[in-house]
Amino acid sequence: MSKLRPPQRRPITLTDIARGCGVSRATVSLVLRESPLVRDETRAKVKAELRRQNYIYNRAAANLRRQTSSTIALVLNDLANPFFAEFASGVDDHLTEAGYVTLLGQSNELLERERRLTQSLLEHAPAALIISPVEAPEEQALLEQLSSQLPMLLFNREPAEVTDRRWDLLQFDNHRGAYLATRHLLEQGHRQLAFYGGLRHQRPHRERLAGFSQALQEAGLAFDSRLYIECQPRRTLAAEHACRLFADDLQPTGAVCYNDVVALGLMAGLKALGRQPGVDFALTGFDDISEAAICSPALSTVQTRPRECGRQAAIMVLERLAQPAHASARYVSPVADLEFDR
Repeated sequence: MSKLRPPQRRPITLTDIARGCGVSRATVSLVLRESPLVRDETRAKVKAELRRQNYIYNRAAANLRRQTSSTIALVLNDLANPFFAEFASGVDDHLTEAGYVTLLGQSNELLERERRLTQSLLEHAPAALIISPVEAPEEQALLEQLSSQLPMLLFNREPAEVTDRRWDLLQFDNHRGAYLATRHLLEQGHRQLAFYGGLRHQRPHRERLAGFSQALQEAGLAFDSRLYIECQPRRTLAAEHACRLFADDLQPTGAVCYNDVVALGLMAGLKALGRQPGVDFALTGFDDISEAAICSPALSTVQTRPRECGRQAAIMVLERLAQPAHASARYVSPVADLEFDR
């Protein structure tokens, strides 16, 4: 004996909502589009009926009818890093206020994954793309292809050889941030300093390393290449590499870390080696993620205000959508207000 299937409920329509609250179908449509032409009392009545009938707005169909899009795609490198999570939150906060929906994905620093992800996001026809791209030799071709299809903002990374920029760019003053961090440790009397973490093929890493090297040079100190520790910017790997700082009878007293995640990992690695961060060994981070202020000891770090920077990225994208013909914009977010006195 075959089982009887329960009858499938038909989708709720605008006509159902209009009939339920005694207004026209056009009025319901205006409410869904947040039109200012609807009185507050009527708007509240329609929204109550929408909730009562569990109406689900088909945004894709509405966008298709109007030939517009109310979504923005956001592709970041590593959402396990609190910095990127805080940046994404800032982007989403501002886009939501402006009536947009954020489509979020992460590349995990893999070019092929980024290629598949962006292609999938483009199938949803977003109005624009915010991306912190993977750094690989083939990346520029992919970015040029993407920028020919929709407005695009690059965050903190850009191919080295760019002759015709077709995108907007938001980045940090990586050089100055690392320079100030190094100066901070030098002013505390440290002379044997390491640059710790990150990968040399990535542009922010090279810019921060350059700022570190400049501060040493101005202080009349040579950069000992043995104290350049390269590793993936992940907490566990940074902890595992801590022993390399003291190999070959090296005795550094401090380190400028690529970012806060690396610094927190190094702190754990130092403790495993019987060394007390902040007492036996000084270090600085870069990003000022929330955890930097509450770890023990609190981490001295270059402040980048990632949530505010996310809002700035959203503002730039919305400005581009409003003025698509304007020349490409380039904004360098300052790294002042350093949190070095915790």
